[in-house]
Amino acid sequence: MVQNSSDTNNTPPAVPFWYDPQKRMLAYQALALLAVFFCGYIIFTNTQANIARQSIATGFGFLWESCSFDISESLISYSAADTYAKAFLVGILNTLKVSVVGTFLALALGLFVGIARLSSNWLVAKLAALYIDVMQNIPTLLQLFFWYAIFYQSLPGPRQALNPTDGVFLCNRGLMLPLPESNPAFFYMLIAMLLGLLTTILVQRWAKARQDATGKPFPVFSVGNALVWGLPLLVWLGFGAPMTLDMPHLKGFNFRGGITISPEFISLLIGLVMYTGAFIAEVVRAGIEAVNKGQIEAAKALGLKKGKILRLIVIPQAMRIIIPPLTSQMLNLTKNSSLAVGIGYPDFFSITNTAINQTGQAIEGVIIIMLVYLTFSLSTSAFMNWYNKRAQLIER
Repeated sequence: MVQNSSDTNNTPPAVPFWYDPQKRMLAYQALALLAVFFCGYIIFTNTQANIARQSIATGFGFLWESCSFDISESLISYSAADTYAKAFLVGILNTLKVSVVGTFLALALGLFVGIARLSSNWLVAKLAALYIDVMQNIPTLLQLFFWYAIFYQSLPGPRQALNPTDGVFLCNRGLMLPLPESNPAFFYMLIAMLLGLLTTILVQRWAKARQDATGKPFPVFSVGNALVWGLPLLVWLGFGAPMTLDMPHLKGFNFRGGITISPEFISLLIGLVMYTGAFIAEVVRAGIEAVNKGQIEAAKALGLKKGKILRLIVIPQAMRIIIPPLTSQMLNLTKNSSLAVGIGYPDFFSITNTAINQTGQAIEGVIIIMLVYLTFSLSTSAFMNWYNKRAQLIER
């Protein structure tokens, strides 16, 4: 049997790799990777040579040496005899404190102003727009200086401190508040509150499944409030309702007792919240305006009130649009907290900068700063991405 010449030539001719898009792409990526490694090698060798020439100590062994400097605010016990590692931990906790509190307050403020921006009341809408325009166009650091100056120049000293109510004082040293004295009841109250939150989540899931099946709503909000606040109240009453407070009092040139919120922390918190809240307000406004108007008209046709339309119809749909840009604003607030060094608040960046000045190990200090803020950002992004997936529509 004679084989056709056409059958013997079925295999395609070999194509040079520079004509194959896939192979060219791999070659370009390999070249780019080699270039990055080469640049990194140059930087590393030059750095090592300069460090050796100047006889600078390297490594992270300094973390276990005594830091020999005080920190004005700390959530844990700390003294100048502690190590640099503990000082860094104090800075991380201080940064987390202002970031977490600031994020929640900025979200609340941004949601309120964003809704007010769309109000049918002309005055409310214009005031919200004015706030957004002013706050967005004043740099964050200037806002921190402004609030810090108010505390130190507008408020009186400790001896003339403002006393709006018993046990509460406001002066240029900060805000002094009463603090409940240590009692075992508070630990069990915290457990009871966490148990109430967990039960509320379970009730909310059950109520949603019940409403999907029967159409009957369940008062989850009222039941949740009763659980979250009622259970700790019962525990408090069960322990005899302890009410002993450690009251702040003037002693010498400052206050003793109670809890003192420093002017640096308050100034940093207000500045970050006011600045970030303006951007969150615009994100909320854009998300609400992106919801189809037909959804609102349908809800009005069913007789729903404005509050329920906003809470049950508009906000849940707007959240799918709001979450991605909202994540960026939350990350910005955490990173902008490093501006605290300008007003003397001992955040992580400020403490690490002091450690670098004392030890001279700038490279290690900068690496630690980068890793810590990278961890903050990745953790926030991971949580918001998880929440974003839960909020998205599930298509069939």
